[in-house]
Amino acid sequence: MRQNPSFTLGDPDELKRLVRENPWATFVSAPSTGLVASHYPVLLDETRAELSLLAHLGRPDEQLHELGQHELLIVVQGPHGYISSGWYDEKPAVPTWNFIAAHFSGVPEILSDEENLEVLERLVDHFEDALPSPRRMRGTLKDSEYADRIASGTVGLRLTPTRVVAKQKMSQNRPDHIVDTIMSELGGDSPYASEGLLREMRIVHERRRAAR
Repeated sequence: MRQNPSFTLGDPDELKRLVRENPWATFVSAPSTGLVASHYPVLLDETRAELSLLAHLGRPDEQLHELGQHELLIVVQGPHGYISSGWYDEKPAVPTWNFIAAHFSGVPEILSDEENLEVLERLVDHFEDALPSPRRMRGTLKDSEYADRIASGTVGLRLTPTRVVAKQKMSQNRPDHIVDTIMSELGGDSPYASEGLLREMRIVHERRRAAR
């Protein structure tokens, strides 16, 4: 991903927030057979101070990726959307796309069977907690026995990235009055309205304006 100093995202807390709020990720590697991409949920390893990602791959994806033998790229993407040049008062102008995304690269650590089970249980709890009647992986004896059986079809991993490239492109290169117009359009009834993207823009620009 081409980097631009104006849009660089380097705040570890913001990177962690990105992962927490957007756990569906793309896994990319370049094994001996050629490029491979897969899609799985990720969690932060909250037991570690440094940014580490926990995940699992279903078999035989770990063989396709030659998991643990070379670098793995995990791509996490947040809200994004089209920004019309009609929302600017500048002429000439071209449209753009605002987005937030991070690329986490490194050689993953393969988890033991016990660690993998813990991560799977944590993953289920993470998403079930939002439901009125959460279904736990070990909620009943039968659930627990079933989980133990199917866990063998997965391989757990921890990625503590050695390289992070992250970008938060939220019209930081535009004057305040144009930023306000863009946010108004995103929060209105435009075909390209986006509450998620509007929220991200507000976070970025409220912080920028407060720092002046």
